[in-house]
Amino acid sequence: MADKNLQFLDIPRSDPPKTAVEARVGNFREIYASYDASGAAQQAGRCLSCGNPFCEWKCPVHNYIPNWLKLIEEGNLFEAAELSHKTNSLPEVCGRICPQDRLCEGACTLNDGLGAVSIGAIEKYITDEALKAGWRPDMSNVRPADRRVAIVGAGPAGLACADILVRNGVQPVVFDRHERIGGLLTFGIPPFKLEKQVLQMRHEIMADMGVEFRLGCEVGAEAFGGLLGEYDAVFLGLGTYTSVRGGFPGEELPGVHEALAYLISNIRHELGFPGAGHSLVSMHGRRVMVLGGGDTAMDCNRTAIRQGAQSVTCTYRRDEGNMTGSRRDYRNSREEGVEFLFNTQPIEIVGAEQVEGVKLVHTRLGEPDARGRRVPQAVAGSEQIVPADAVIIAFGFLPSPPQWLDAHQIRLHDNGRVRVSAHPAQPFQTTNPKVFAGGDMVRGSDLVVTAVFEGREAARGILNYLGVQ
Repeated sequence: MADKNLQFLDIPRSDPPKTAVEARVGNFREIYASYDASGAAQQAGRCLSCGNPFCEWKCPVHNYIPNWLKLIEEGNLFEAAELSHKTNSLPEVCGRICPQDRLCEGACTLNDGLGAVSIGAIEKYITDEALKAGWRPDMSNVRPADRRVAIVGAGPAGLACADILVRNGVQPVVFDRHERIGGLLTFGIPPFKLEKQVLQMRHEIMADMGVEFRLGCEVGAEAFGGLLGEYDAVFLGLGTYTSVRGGFPGEELPGVHEALAYLISNIRHELGFPGAGHSLVSMHGRRVMVLGGGDTAMDCNRTAIRQGAQSVTCTYRRDEGNMTGSRRDYRNSREEGVEFLFNTQPIEIVGAEQVEGVKLVHTRLGEPDARGRRVPQAVAGSEQIVPADAVIIAFGFLPSPPQWLDAHQIRLHDNGRVRVSAHPAQPFQTTNPKVFAGGDMVRGSDLVVTAVFEGREAARGILNYLGVQ
């Protein structure tokens, strides 16, 4: 009989099936299928159950990965779902969009030549299949604490905060300006990576747990003052929505688009919101140039392909090995027909009345900067103009704090991020003791899983502040 502890030698890593390129570029549906029960169990059984699980330490929420892999190998789906939710408020989301290659799977012992355990696909499988089978979070032991907390922002940080609060008997009331929960999970991440019924299901689950949602509700200066008076504490999870600009000529030409506005217009159109057809930015038939090498740039690449662009070219000022985006999304972009120009930097968008092309300069990597990344340096005399009908700028996002924060004694760092406490008893408390904050508006634009972690940690700080044990 084969030794189960050595089955990783006999069973190679096998990811769930992926839709063929020809089929997937014609729609916006998710491209990855799911395991069946036997496939999930077999792949979970490849785990070595390391004594010091590097995957768990590399995960920002410190998921109990080897433990729920073992439960799936044994066929204990509901127990695995319960355990998965003990550390992660949105496991079905993180299983889909986390860059596992840089986190848990990148740290897997088997990643050294044998193929990492397919942790992300199994994480997605656990919650998806458990929910289909009727599993729901167990709230039977929760006792009301007679406390109410307002949460401004229904993105990953706000949802994670609400999850922890409601499990501890505190009534969370979540306010968001959008018609649906999720923030950029719903309106920024394309459906081919995260179909929106996933967030709709999470909405239903959290509402059944006791979370109250007030959607389509913009919280301004006056409304925020009312929340401070009406609630026992407030959590802010407003994200980062200010697009980074290139600072070169031609950015204001017709045909130049900011990445987030472009993605939002397409998602709202796909979701069928009223009036979305009139505001849709379509790349059909155009020669598209995407500037940037992060996850948002990859999302723009693949959206333009699906809209029927004549061609999509993505430029990045460093080399392929230094790209910040998900390797999986990069590979999918290439498969779907995107051309990449590495070591090229835009210095001008050219055109008379509208975009006609992008002037690029070749770069080479110089000495590392203060963060340890080698700085791109322009190569003299290497300028070239690449024709383009449309340009999408995807250089990242900066904090966009509302102006009314200062009036409520909520202080900022010089770069616009909200200042919070690192005190272990009340983490993520702002300079207004009654207000907590987390996610991108505190950390800067980052991963969904880090926003989840900070929302959960802020909830712990709120519980301590309120004296709820």
